[in-house]
Amino acid sequence: MRVIAGTAKGRRLKAPTGHVTRPIQDRVKEALFSSLSGHVEGARVLDLYAGTGSIGLEALSRGAASAVFVERDRNVVAVLEANVSAVGLGGRVVQGDVERFIDSTTDAFDLVFVDPPYPLPHAEVQRVLERLEAHLDGGAVVVVHRRIGEPAFEVPRLELVDARNYGGAQLWRYVKESG
Repeated sequence: MRVIAGTAKGRRLKAPTGHVTRPIQDRVKEALFSSLSGHVEGARVLDLYAGTGSIGLEALSRGAASAVFVERDRNVVAVLEANVSAVGLGGRVVQGDVERFIDSTTDAFDLVFVDPPYPLPHAEVQRVLERLEAHLDGGAVVVVHRRIGEPAFEVPRLELVDARNYGGAQLWRYVKESG
């Protein structure tokens, strides 16, 4: 696993031992960032269920202004912190529950990645997206990564603009309505 483009291109990222995380494949990451052209440069990024941080770090490498990584698992957070430090582009790591973070933050974000563990129930991800909406500026982009075959999410003021399948994964891209 590595950063695939930008100022940190080629930098290797550590992964936790075992099957605690499900890092996004490089080809899926490349396709994702190709679809986001124009949305990354200068963006305030939020990487929820961050795992290794590969998505948020890729965004920083491609010119995002800042990134916040939220991960619950302590062992994974240690790997995430090591990756953030090794890449050297900044970023704030928050160890804790995603919903609690969303409820407590006063920050606004332009680009959000939501990559929960596949076993997390659809209803819980839906709730996260509904809470997240209040922290998005108009035109903000939210990308959700889930297992293929799951239904898309319907969130007021978030418009589904793209849905793509990659092997056993699917990515949905939502844009927050302005106003």
